[in-house]
Amino acid sequence: MLLLIPLNVATACADDLYRAQTAVTGQGEPNRLIGFGACLEDVLIKVSGAVKLAGDPRLDPAKARAADFVTAFDYHDQMSGKPKRDEQGTRDRPYDLIVDFDKPKIDQLLSTLGLKPWLSHRPTLGVIVTMVPAGRHFIVTADGKQSDLQRDSLGIAASRRGMTIVLPDEASVAKTNGNDAALMTAPTETLAQLVAAQGAEAVMVGRLVWDDDELGWVTEWRLDADGQSHRWKMRGVTFDGAFRRGIGGAAQLLSGNGDPG
Repeated sequence: MLLLIPLNVATACADDLYRAQTAVTGQGEPNRLIGFGACLEDVLIKVSGAVKLAGDPRLDPAKARAADFVTAFDYHDQMSGKPKRDEQGTRDRPYDLIVDFDKPKIDQLLSTLGLKPWLSHRPTLGVIVTMVPAGRHFIVTADGKQSDLQRDSLGIAASRRGMTIVLPDEASVAKTNGNDAALMTAPTETLAQLVAAQGAEAVMVGRLVWDDDELGWVTEWRLDADGQSHRWKMRGVTFDGAFRRGIGGAAQLLSGNGDPG
């Protein structure tokens, strides 16, 4: 049985749902306004669960005046505690721009888009994902050193989409005898048994295969919900982008906003 360990990703509370962050250069107003627009899109997706809003041109007018939806913002210096470089002062430092949005205004904007906030219980999502770089393969785990980068990326993606996720540990993955490919076609009942005891209320499996020609990952995701098996794919993306799309797709399904495929 795969033992799933919760990541250090807090369950999304109502206030967190209306908060987003993005990386910006410096604290000047032009970059801040661009950051507000990016955060507004993320918050709309996070609150509704509808990843289909990503890149939706209907958001452009609101993003152009995103400051109207902001109640507070703050900066976190990404280089805090690090010595200044020689060129410091000739270019701005990188910051995380953290933005809080007005709940009634966000809810109203979602209404104009035909959507509503997903404020009911959000199930803990078990994520079992296999990485297939050139010549090898491994499952992303909660405690394996070789998957440090992917584990951190999954945690960031989960937070960005307002989801709580759990991952298997190395010891339990070893018991699969390397037959990770079979997970993509495992029956719903089998997948449910793998994660139910660890608190996962839904399970998503994924496979990312590196493609030299596309210089990116070919990805496939599967989530069984409401008696149906849902699959969606992407090509030529970073694993950060693939994880956002995977967890975002799960959120879209579980929130009742349609098939992400």
